[in-house]
Amino acid sequence: MVPFTRQILPNGLRVLVHEDVSTPLVAINITYYVGSRDEQPDKTGFAHLFEHLMFAGSKNAPDFDDPLQRAGGENNAYTTNDYTTFYEILPAENLETAFWLESDRMLALNISKKALDVQRKVVVEEFKETCLNEPYGDSWHHLSELMYHAHPYRWPVIGLVPEHVEKAELDDVRSFFKNWYTPNNAVLSVAGNIRPEDAFRLAEKWFTAIPKGPEMHRQLMPEPPQDAPRRREVRSSNVPVPAVYLAFRTPARLHPDFYAVDLLSDVLAQGQSSRLYRRLLKERHLFSQIDAYITANIDPGLLVIEGRPAEGVTPDAALAAIWEELESLKKQPIDARELEKIQHRFESTVVFSETSVLNKAQNLGFYEILDRAELMNEEVDIYLSVTTDDLHRAANDLFQERNSATLIYVPA
Repeated sequence: MVPFTRQILPNGLRVLVHEDVSTPLVAINITYYVGSRDEQPDKTGFAHLFEHLMFAGSKNAPDFDDPLQRAGGENNAYTTNDYTTFYEILPAENLETAFWLESDRMLALNISKKALDVQRKVVVEEFKETCLNEPYGDSWHHLSELMYHAHPYRWPVIGLVPEHVEKAELDDVRSFFKNWYTPNNAVLSVAGNIRPEDAFRLAEKWFTAIPKGPEMHRQLMPEPPQDAPRRREVRSSNVPVPAVYLAFRTPARLHPDFYAVDLLSDVLAQGQSSRLYRRLLKERHLFSQIDAYITANIDPGLLVIEGRPAEGVTPDAALAAIWEELESLKKQPIDARELEKIQHRFESTVVFSETSVLNKAQNLGFYEILDRAELMNEEVDIYLSVTTDDLHRAANDLFQERNSATLIYVPA
């Protein structure tokens, strides 16, 4: 349980504060409700570009890192399909430095030609390094394109092609910032050794004067149901061994069935006693590596199973073995003890994560944009209420060939 207090400023900024006197630190987190799904098809990668541009300096803080480091703090950021997060951790007595820095770049970010030129080179180089030159690095480009034809999840967070960022016009970049990086499209969450009234006072001092931005009304194209399996084989000299990916469309993050699907991914590949690891890797020696995970997107996302077949095992044989395990989940409900073990492991993971002030600050921000921050304290009970019948029904709904996409890498 993470108790918190909420206050909404006149400009729409939501401020959430959790007090934790057990630590000398405070984490401050700003979550902007903008991600790659809010980009135009011919201008992708902008949200990720701003993850970098936000550190290019602002009107009163030309170097973001220097004053924060002098205050004993550290910072970072990350971008997703749905939102972008910026955070700082620093001693409680120096917290105001972070409020000043975050407010200054929200109000007066330095979006100059020079700053854009520098950061676009960084982003394009990252694209080349992680997607084009790394083995299997373009897997999300292929999976996104296979699974989405209408919704903007059809391009990955880093962008569809590097040319979109390379050719980004200054006016387009400034317009993107003006529309999305506004107080009424953000959540400021604070966790650590600070009283709520002191945090609210700082928030009012540094953020109240920032004008409200335009009200953004998303009209995202929903992805129609998939009616046939999709498959792609990639031959590349850049991959050392074959790899297989099997993806399925999952319910949206707030859909009631999301929780059963999330637990299914744990049944498949959470730990060495999980089904795929134990049966396909340890017992049958068909894989040298195998994993399963969900994207947990706000809109309908993906459950992905990925693995490296063992030497001498063909990709099709490896995929057939995965389908055998999925079919067994569809035929026979899992044992209550197996579900209980997964649920308790999930509960302990949540409890452990709440020992970190940064995790608490970030979760408050995420759940507030997802729905409401109170859900953060309710979801453990929701997961614990999932039954074996729920998992059986979810498996039968999810693991259908028509709802799947297969991606195979083969060394050229």
